[in-house]
Amino acid sequence: MTPRPFKVLGIQQIAIGGPDKLRLQKLWVDMFGLQVTGTFKSDRENVDEDICTLGSGPFKVEVDLMQPLDPEKKPAVHQTPLNHIGLWIDDLPAAVEWLSANGMRFAPGGIRRGASGFDICFVHPKGNEESPVGGEGVLIELVQAPPEVVNAFAQLELDR
Repeated sequence: MTPRPFKVLGIQQIAIGGPDKLRLQKLWVDMFGLQVTGTFKSDRENVDEDICTLGSGPFKVEVDLMQPLDPEKKPAVHQTPLNHIGLWIDDLPAAVEWLSANGMRFAPGGIRRGASGFDICFVHPKGNEESPVGGEGVLIELVQAPPEVVNAFAQLELDR
């Protein structure tokens, strides 16, 4: 295996799905005090989402509260409740190229603009014969970190 040409910097987001976004808001916004910083709706993704945050600056983590626009359609963002985890990546194209070459299976759609405006792609929860490495049951979103996040994590490494 060639050396990995990218770094996973930290957690970018956690996406939580449910049949009723208002119940999720009660827990995460009303009870835990997260701030709603945006919303996102997509027929293609079958999602009505509130984008919440905790923390600040480059170490801020999104907690996305999602309900399906149509519970009978796919993707079923409300099943399972922990829908996916997002990881900051310092060089997303290099990561996708290297991971693919090493057997990683990606979900359809390739690299594209995500709900928060960053380039993203998804690691499929399950490997297959052609690409045997998957998320071991977890959908994993790889998110291109903007320069300020890359720099903040680099500084954190220097300060250790």
